[in-house]
Amino acid sequence: MFEIKFIPSLVLVLMGTMDCLTTVIGTVYFGTVELNPLIAGLINTNLTAFVVLKLTITVAVGYVFVLAERTLMKSLNKSSRSFKLTQNFLKVAFSGLTLFLLVVVINNIFVIIKLLA
Repeated sequence: MFEIKFIPSLVLVLMGTMDCLTTVIGTVYFGTVELNPLIAGLINTNLTAFVVLKLTITVAVGYVFVLAERTLMKSLNKSSRSFKLTQNFLKVAFSGLTLFLLVVVINNIFVIIKLLA
């Protein structure tokens, strides 16, 4: 059964997928470049490997958040200071990563739109 607590991770996967899609469209059809130096060469030499790597990392990061939340919720003392700090850290990390991916996707879309004009 699908649980509401998985929605944040699904949002990360959706944003990462949109980043991958807009990067591939921009690179293949409009000549843009991948700015991540760790995988920039891969998109020009092996597009399939680029997509698989990018989506695998995206799903893995989403899954790490699910595992972290599950592990945290196994804590016996949910009123402790360390529990609350860890829970807040996870929320901030998730929010920061989601915001970062949103900015990346919006940037990719603006670059493509600019090239269309």
